[in-house]
Amino acid sequence: MAQQERARSTRSAIIRAAARVFEEQGYGGASLAAVATGAGVTKGALYFHFTAKEDLAVAVIEEQHAIASAAGARVQALGRPALETMILTCRGFAVQLMEHPVMRAGIRLTFEASAFGHDVRQPYLDWAMRFGELAREGQQDGDLRADLDTEAFALLIVGAYTGVQMVSNILTGRQDVFDRLRDLWQLLLPGVMAADRHHDIPRLVALLREEQTP
Repeated sequence: MAQQERARSTRSAIIRAAARVFEEQGYGGASLAAVATGAGVTKGALYFHFTAKEDLAVAVIEEQHAIASAAGARVQALGRPALETMILTCRGFAVQLMEHPVMRAGIRLTFEASAFGHDVRQPYLDWAMRFGELAREGQQDGDLRADLDTEAFALLIVGAYTGVQMVSNILTGRQDVFDRLRDLWQLLLPGVMAADRHHDIPRLVALLREEQTP
């Protein structure tokens, strides 16, 4: 049992070190030697867990998706209305991006996946499906327009969030990501909310304050 725990601990340390290297150098510039040094393990220990750089990249992406899923589950557990849950989920993802190198590395690797032939569609499809479910709940709550195409809206949110955080990273190192998310929702909500709920837009947008506690 102790040996298994050490193996899990070593694997986690390698993934964290790989995330830092991938975040800083990208897939092409990363080396297994740099990862081993960062993790404080021998190359032999690294190869025991990951036989190639491609395997490490996939592990980082999978860990990034797990962190994002856990963040989404925490928001879901709050039991807030569906539209609030969508907004708070976007905020939660932004918080994770600011705090976790694995999240930042996973996002970068997603855009570089053609270099190692990994299919990165599933996490995006998973979130589009979940946001579609929330959008339909939002219609039932009366918050979203009854004629809204919920699947199109869900894909739009996933794509818009991805673009917002990417451009924020390029321009400011994501220092303005919460401002840009507020802009996104401020512009979107009047077009998707039921007319008799428009008075609630300022409160919903305020949920995206960086210091906001759900």
